[in-house]
Amino acid sequence: MKPFPSTSGYFHFGDDVTCYGSYYGERAAESPAGILQDASFETTVNNGVTYLPFNPSQVASNLRREVYASDWQSESYMSILSKLYYFVRPLLPVGVRRYLQKIHLRGWEAQAFPRWPIDSSVDNLFEKLLLCCLRANGVERIPFIWFWPNGAPSAAIMTHDVETEAGRDYCSSLMDLDDSFGIKSSFQIVPEVRYSVTPSFLKSIHDRDFEVVIHDLNHDGHLYKNRAQFFKRAAKINSYGREYGAAGFRAGVLYRKQLWYDALDFSYDMSVPNVAHLDPQHGGCCTVMPYSMGEILELPVTTTQDYTLFHILEDYSTDLWKTQIDLILQKHGLISFIVHPDYIIGARERRVYEELLDLLSTLRDEKSVWIARPGEVTRWWRQRAEMKLVEKGDRWQIVGPGSERACVAYASEKEGRLVYSLQVEVNQEVSPRTRPA
Repeated sequence: MKPFPSTSGYFHFGDDVTCYGSYYGERAAESPAGILQDASFETTVNNGVTYLPFNPSQVASNLRREVYASDWQSESYMSILSKLYYFVRPLLPVGVRRYLQKIHLRGWEAQAFPRWPIDSSVDNLFEKLLLCCLRANGVERIPFIWFWPNGAPSAAIMTHDVETEAGRDYCSSLMDLDDSFGIKSSFQIVPEVRYSVTPSFLKSIHDRDFEVVIHDLNHDGHLYKNRAQFFKRAAKINSYGREYGAAGFRAGVLYRKQLWYDALDFSYDMSVPNVAHLDPQHGGCCTVMPYSMGEILELPVTTTQDYTLFHILEDYSTDLWKTQIDLILQKHGLISFIVHPDYIIGARERRVYEELLDLLSTLRDEKSVWIARPGEVTRWWRQRAEMKLVEKGDRWQIVGPGSERACVAYASEKEGRLVYSLQVEVNQEVSPRTRPA
């Protein structure tokens, strides 16, 4: 096969996978809205080996890291208007802010990629690769370590970005509300400028087994203004992380530059949306699964924020959240929420949030969805990455720390689609009819 060309573009790998990367074959499209080639028609199998006209690892990395959104990843992604907006933002009434944000987001429905309201291009890519592997090797199924502990079909996390003094003062009531549904969440705390952060406030969160996460430095929208400023701020952010006992980080306004994450000294980050049509920085990681960014594990934001739902879409129901939950469940992914204490103080907003908590508790009780804190998800995902399927006699077994909660699963093909099946018992030894993926 000839070397991959140096230019990159968009193409399909089946109807439900939009790819961005180097492509050998017809020229890839410059825009996701163009006519995209389907790499499926140029995929061949020879002697049990599948030959693709692209590098799947490169494509997955490009989507997760939002390399395709090059304009937003540059140091100059913040326009003069956006800088001016964040300079005067603290003085603007909420109504004016909403009006300006709607102008900025006008036409978002017409964006072809990522796919709204959930884009699973990365997850669908891996499923298609497994299908290729099954077909090329003529095997019926491939064993692997299931995504979540104890055979849970999906996982969910609730996170609260605390943006104002009023939101900080409402945190105790919000913990009461979450606890009433048996849900433990994380609170993202802004260390500087926005409000005072006392040791007693942080202790009140830790003592109730909720998590503290660092939320930017001062939430002024300028964290990634340029590389020098970011690295200077990152040092202070890391210091606050140690002081607050925080293992996780989230940038203000979900601004991000994933190629700079090595300056952050945290176990996990929660700044990357799955689809970012309604965020100031567009893009999206196109996956509903956690993924590694160097030493940091990314827990993507997979559902619409409460502020966006209420004030941009003007939707005071859980309908959109339900749609997104259903799509994430189909991929056995991570259902993650951002709900601000600042924006649910009102009775109307609080009612919607209570409906969401009730929905999550029902998913836990009736469908065994694992509801955890971000740190718990991170620890599990790191443990899972270190586990191995090993052959013991004529059986397969999972070994490694945390394997007592792990479960052997199988990927197989049914009517042209990839399907999964779980063993009845957690970490049950199974007969190795096929080699593990």
